[in-house]
Amino acid sequence: MKMQYVIFGCLCILAFTVLPAQAFAMKSLTITLAEQGDAQIDMQYELTLFEQSAVFFRIADPASELKSAFEITAKEPVTVTKATSSVATVIIPSFASVTYTGEKQIMETPLVSFGRAEKVLNQYWFAPLISPDFSPATTTIIFPDGYRVNYHDLLIIPSVSHTIP
Repeated sequence: MKMQYVIFGCLCILAFTVLPAQAFAMKSLTITLAEQGDAQIDMQYELTLFEQSAVFFRIADPASELKSAFEITAKEPVTVTKATSSVATVIIPSFASVTYTGEKQIMETPLVSFGRAEKVLNQYWFAPLISPDFSPATTTIIFPDGYRVNYHDLLIIPSVSHTIP
């Protein structure tokens, strides 16, 4: 019986030493632009069991955090259409600026920074227990004509300008 307590104690110690290495990890970010400059942003991420518990018990709310993060640069209200423990979809009206030069349309996306998300997360009591990675492994920006721009492991996604004939 005492051996079971020793094994359980060792497992607990092991869990607490491994826990800080695990955290939120942004896998992919896809920004699909419409002709008017509206954007649908699809994100795929991984949450640890600890983070999933925080969402389940409503300690953290990914939908409201995503909404507030994107509303900083948005000109109009942002809509979170889906937010689960592994994916989220956000609609941002007028995300990209659209100008016309003759027959050509020029679209420019704003700079997107996930630095604020790190600051917000650091305000939670469990922040010392996790090490989040907000830089998407792959970021893809898709313009209405099919033109794509890809980035890898960037915390700040630069502004992109593209001319559509």
